[in-house]
Amino acid sequence: MSRPFSPRNSAPSSAFVKINGKIRAREVRVIGDQGKQLGVMSLTDAINLARNQGVDLVEIAPNAVPPVCRIVDFGKYRYEIAKKEKETKKHQHANKVKEVQLSPKIDPHDLGVKVSHAIDFLCEDMKVKVALKFRGREMAHKEFGFQVVNKFIQDITPFGHPDFEPKLVGRGIHVMITPLPRNKRAKNPRQLEDGSVPVNTSKARVEDVADDDDEAEDSAEPNQKPAAPKPAPGFANNPFGGLDVKS
Repeated sequence: MSRPFSPRNSAPSSAFVKINGKIRAREVRVIGDQGKQLGVMSLTDAINLARNQGVDLVEIAPNAVPPVCRIVDFGKYRYEIAKKEKETKKHQHANKVKEVQLSPKIDPHDLGVKVSHAIDFLCEDMKVKVALKFRGREMAHKEFGFQVVNKFIQDITPFGHPDFEPKLVGRGIHVMITPLPRNKRAKNPRQLEDGSVPVNTSKARVEDVADDDDEAEDSAEPNQKPAAPKPAPGFANNPFGGLDVKS
């Protein structure tokens, strides 16, 4: 059974780093706290050197021959590794690609919705792949498809730019759009100044209408006859409903 191993060029995670007595090597190449090469020495001498400085001996390149160790405070080293991993994850979403599908006969309202979604993706530093597919006899009028794609690109110009001109591939038109730098990109119109999503005002409008109706009832003339009371629960066509029964 083969044992999985990590690639040589991968950055070590702080959870699997060996320090001090956990290092398994007779000789190690030591790097000082300031990045100065201290040469190859035995593991015991390297650990003693680190202890004299009040820090740890951290193995940073276990696959090297001999392994490379650094004299540094392990807490400081873990902070540096966590910071690098955070920066790496922050820039990983720039490699994500979202696809937006169009058609030559797309409705203008639907095109506006597609544009809004593409703007959201571009404002999150994601690339957008635009794909327009022809069906049946639509291939006879490819110019309509190019008009739709060019209109789409024109609408998102303040947020991104195409990597290449729209081109016909098979039975469709494809183009890749890259977001503009943040200092050159327009703000997302679907977000408020603080970056939050605007609140749906439909409920507030309904409440306003209800308040207006209440005010209209209060401002009615006093001589106006009140509305007829609702019939008592029972049969709908009760022939004896109008009789005044006395005890």
